[in-house]
Amino acid sequence: MSMWVGALEFDLLLGDVQSLKEKRSLVRPLIAEVRKRFEVSVAEVDHLHLHRRAGVGVAVVSPDRAHLVEILDSVERLVAYRPEMELLSVRRTVRTTED
Repeated sequence: MSMWVGALEFDLLLGDVQSLKEKRSLVRPLIAEVRKRFEVSVAEVDHLHLHRRAGVGVAVVSPDRAHLVEILDSVERLVAYRPEMELLSVRRTVRTTED
């Protein structure tokens, strides 16, 4: 038996945000939407004390590579098209348990 594991690491620049409270008001809904829409694990993982930057990580497990890549592509598109934040970079990792 093998399974595929994928991850995305997003580095985001937030718009006109003046405090960590305002940051949370943007990042939490994004995390909730990604989690609900795609049923993946997602969390804020970097830049926790900066109010205009956010690092968000996503992890997915799938029985086949094609499905995994489809989910990762969809999550990336959703994050990239958020008008209140700019996607500075994304790092993608795709592995099989047989690696």
